[in-house]
Amino acid sequence: MNVVRRSAAALAAATAVLGAAVPAVAASPSPSIPDGLYGTSDPKYDGVWRQSLALLAQDTVGVKPAATAVDWLAGQQCADGAFAPFRADPAKACDTKVMVDTNSTGAAVQALAALGGHRSATGKAASWLKSVQNKDGGWGYAPGGASDANSTSVVIGALTAVGEKPDQVVKDGRSPYDALLKLALPCAGNGSGAFAFQPDKKGKSAANADASAAAVVGALGKGLAGDSPKPTGAAPTCKKATDPEQAAQNGAAYLVKALAKDKHLTSALPGAEPQPDYGNTADAVLALATAGHGDQAADAMRWLETNSGAWARQAGPAAYAQLILAAHAETFDYNDFGGQDLVTLLNATGPKPAALPTSGAYPSEAPKSAADHAAAKDSGLGVWWIVGVGLVAGIGIGFLLGGRNKRRRQS
Repeated sequence: MNVVRRSAAALAAATAVLGAAVPAVAASPSPSIPDGLYGTSDPKYDGVWRQSLALLAQDTVGVKPAATAVDWLAGQQCADGAFAPFRADPAKACDTKVMVDTNSTGAAVQALAALGGHRSATGKAASWLKSVQNKDGGWGYAPGGASDANSTSVVIGALTAVGEKPDQVVKDGRSPYDALLKLALPCAGNGSGAFAFQPDKKGKSAANADASAAAVVGALGKGLAGDSPKPTGAAPTCKKATDPEQAAQNGAAYLVKALAKDKHLTSALPGAEPQPDYGNTADAVLALATAGHGDQAADAMRWLETNSGAWARQAGPAAYAQLILAAHAETFDYNDFGGQDLVTLLNATGPKPAALPTSGAYPSEAPKSAADHAAAKDSGLGVWWIVGVGLVAGIGIGFLLGGRNKRRRQS
């Protein structure tokens, strides 16, 4: 998922797409952060998303989150089962003015299902997701919106998390996998097996790395935490896709090529200079590992290990969570990732965990230097504007979210 880009050019691009409302939001006073919420930036557009990623990453590596953090997420749910990005007053019933969405709901389901003890909440959320499924089998960000690869993949992960079989969740005879296959591009031409975010107004589809990373995971029936089967030992090849598994392999082949030149993906928002895209690179690594090609993603993981520190400090909990999930899937050492303990850094952005892993050296108190707090507070732009750009320009909002060998893969 694209988390934060702070350059003036990128902000100008967001302003150009979203209009004059962007500077007004950016200039607003720092919000009051609720107890239990991770991060210090305005949660209006990403509170549930970043909380879900943080909790999912902690659970993945054996950290038991604080009860206040879990309660905050569970308390954001509306009576019909849906989640909005953020509700300042959870005690107030949701009405038509509360903008619920599939991504917040799907991410919350995955986190709460992983933590356990929330079957009623996750069941209601899954029922709501099924009630807003589109006729093509997929989902858009907002209920009734055109299906896109990112949203459909997040919902697939949620359905899997609650024990549903996504291929059996159908609308007008079409499943989520049917929707993803429609967004899968052929091997010939510029698509090279990639997934599109969604067709443009003229019905044309273009390769999208963010959507491809999300859809590879979704087409394999996995969630935001991905998976890490034993590498196949061979590079993925693009073939005619007649089923979601082959479409996932085609998407993986596209991602291998996209990462080959610079070992990272590059963002190219309108009006902004191209720059490394750390979040989507982490998503691509996780996707390749999940597709059985973790060996093809090792160079990109090493690039992230060397270069992602400043980005993660600025972006906050969602960024640390993305790196942890990618490192875990890739069997890199997330406790010594470029000299940083990603888990300790993530823990420091929220309430003190209830319990830490029994194995591994974790301090009882996460360090919270003045510099760390300043960097976190300075990231007030948060995720809000990239979400808006994703919805308007179609670049997606992915993702795209113990007990194993944590030693770093050697070159």
